[in-house]
Amino acid sequence: MLPFYCASRFHTIRRTTIPVMVGSVGVGGDHPIRLQSMTTSDTQDIDATVRQAIALAEVGCEIVRVTAPNVQAARCLRDIRARFSAAGFTHIPLVADIHFLPQAAMEAVEHVEKVRVNPGNYADKKRFAIREYSDLDYERELERLHEAFTPLVLRAKALGRSLRIGTNHGSLSDRIMNRYGDTPLGMVESALEFLRIAESHGFRQMILSMKASNPKVMIQAYRLLVARMQQENMAYPLHLGVTEAGDGEDGRIKSSIGIGSLLMDGLGDTIRVSLTEDSVYEIPVARAIATKAMSLWRNRTTPNRNHPQLPPVSSDRIDPYHYSRATTATVTLAPGCAAGGSQPPRVLVRTTLGQLLQREPCADFARIRADTPVEGWLVPVGSRSDIASLAEADVTRSIPANFLALDLAPELSAADIIPFLEVAGLPILAIRTFSAADLQALRDFARLTSRFDFTLAVAVNADNAATIVSELKSNNCIRFLVTHSPQFNGEPHGTGHSLGAYRALAEALRSAGCEAPVWIRNTHDAGVLPEPSFLSKLIEASILTGALLCDGLGDCVSIETEGDPVRAARLSYNVLQGAGARISKTEFVACPSCGRTLFDLQTTTQRIRARTGHLKGVKIAIMGCIVNGPGEMADADFGYVGGAPGKINLYVGKQCVQYNVPQEQADARLIELLREHGKWTDPATSELEKSV
Repeated sequence: MLPFYCASRFHTIRRTTIPVMVGSVGVGGDHPIRLQSMTTSDTQDIDATVRQAIALAEVGCEIVRVTAPNVQAARCLRDIRARFSAAGFTHIPLVADIHFLPQAAMEAVEHVEKVRVNPGNYADKKRFAIREYSDLDYERELERLHEAFTPLVLRAKALGRSLRIGTNHGSLSDRIMNRYGDTPLGMVESALEFLRIAESHGFRQMILSMKASNPKVMIQAYRLLVARMQQENMAYPLHLGVTEAGDGEDGRIKSSIGIGSLLMDGLGDTIRVSLTEDSVYEIPVARAIATKAMSLWRNRTTPNRNHPQLPPVSSDRIDPYHYSRATTATVTLAPGCAAGGSQPPRVLVRTTLGQLLQREPCADFARIRADTPVEGWLVPVGSRSDIASLAEADVTRSIPANFLALDLAPELSAADIIPFLEVAGLPILAIRTFSAADLQALRDFARLTSRFDFTLAVAVNADNAATIVSELKSNNCIRFLVTHSPQFNGEPHGTGHSLGAYRALAEALRSAGCEAPVWIRNTHDAGVLPEPSFLSKLIEASILTGALLCDGLGDCVSIETEGDPVRAARLSYNVLQGAGARISKTEFVACPSCGRTLFDLQTTTQRIRARTGHLKGVKIAIMGCIVNGPGEMADADFGYVGGAPGKINLYVGKQCVQYNVPQEQADARLIELLREHGKWTDPATSELEKSV
């Protein structure tokens, strides 16, 4: 049985690692999370590469990576290092990015502080061959790998360099693919092969990464890596990143889900947010994610009186290494709109009572795409007069949603809302915080579920969840949801942070035999970032909602920190899509630029998005070169890959179906492929779609 991958899933307790020095920058141990990015210029254009490295350093990048696709590019690293140092950045280490050529790695290690190798490509020729490896065949392959990798290890050891063993999902060797498949376990075993070779030479200045464009795969791979390293008494630092995350809001969300959820578990020592944008824009996002994590870190050995006793790890029954959606009951919220079971997570958007009474959600709804609707409007109700105003205005007969949700103040009773329920023209969901001393009020609300078209959402914490759900069951209440009370979210209340609070709540529900759907609420109380910017709201929502969805938890979501209902609805659906929980639009897997890129990734991605962004449920990969082509596309449906300067290779799945298409024809050819495979629909031209 694998050891557990973290000290606690309820508190953020940093994993203990050995410190690794990248030049003068320490990674792991007691060092802070380090921020990384990468230059995008042709490495042999030394002036351009130095300019980009300086620009990154000036915005706070602590480690700069530069691609070295061949020996000639690797030789240029000497002058790049010299000029970068001469500009005053001797303290910022450079990293050479190596994929295929050991010769390039041997040249690069002479000039820069760290070399990154991809174990799936390094010294392995990809034939994508299907064959069985006997144990003897496998051992011979490992001997060959030992001979190829050992010279780099010994030279790095002699020069005081560090190495990163950077595994990428979808670019595994044929050897690994045939034994383990394209799986998180295959990714981990690929890295361990290289670690064992290095350790056999007494070399331990290494950092590990397990990157994937799918946050679920990435999260599982890192967790499994840590567990496997514990089995072998290894404690190397981790570099975190979601590769090919894309651009804009989608890229930031995917990165925040993958990186943020692992940092909440105490895993991760250096990070890169990979965006298909100018790389200087990666650093503010990385800094915000790192700041959130470090604000929650607690030293494993230093007691904190503000925190209760840590729940034992064994009490969390989620399988962290394999995704499975939690089993929940199906609860009908409105005709054609149910939560839980096999239903997609439902989206609620918060509005104010004043806006609702003035019918403003109707106007807002016209600006929201039909495929990302507000399924329930959530409105705070603080008094009996608020209830009277709702009943008098008869708002439920005009608002565009499946149901109306009332966020009730704790002093409101079931009797207070009956006048409104009697005249409501829509199904009503009411959410209220309950304590163990509030059971009579709970019984009164439970009885309403049989008298009206009414669903109850109970806001509780892990300590009183069993009492509350037991009372609901004893009153034959079946139409109820459960959420965590925002009174307990965040430091220093409850379990340490809101993600841990929801995990503890889910475990308490399991222990009580309750399968009620879980509503994930992103409230202001959940935030710990001091700056209430849209970026901070996006990161908070991505980490809390995205991490829970990747754990298989969550049947309703609401992002209540964003006041603009259009942005709140769009952000909700984008987080759901980023976590793979509900698909509402085209999925783009786009790599960040680097010196290997054969076309302008930013403009190409934007151009293809403009023409194909309406294709719901289609995943398109846009890759700058063959290195990030068939491998890094992983599970994309279609691929647009740089094959040569000015030439594009088009893929269906992992199969290249058209080689060396002139770039000026490639967009049209991609659309033809979509048509041939039944994935194309003409975009809508209505005013509703134009307004988005």
